[in-house]
Amino acid sequence: MTSMRTKLQEDTHFRVLRLLQENPEMSQRELAEAVGVSVGGIHYVLKALIDKGLVKLGNFSAAEDKRRYAYVLTPKGIARKAALTRAFLVRKMEEYEALKEEIDALQVELHANAEKKLS
Repeated sequence: MTSMRTKLQEDTHFRVLRLLQENPEMSQRELAEAVGVSVGGIHYVLKALIDKGLVKLGNFSAAEDKRRYAYVLTPKGIARKAALTRAFLVRKMEEYEALKEEIDALQVELHANAEKKLS
């Protein structure tokens, strides 16, 4: 069984990899804002992704500030993003089904209570 902390970490990694694949030139501040974590937290996530070989730093040549970097997914990073996408989708579908069942049960309960009041 995957711990809640591991799920949150996987979700964060998935979101960061997804954003970087679409926009490798995003700054750490922009990434942090988009993912909903602190800039320090995003720095930690990026370092972990780089250490795992999922992301590499490249110079963002179009930037006026040549100190800016592009965060480029490696082939290993693209494969990991695909695996995380599958896991994320399975987990979210399970959550959706559980929520749908709960909503259906509440609607039945609400309907039954309304009928009791009418009789």
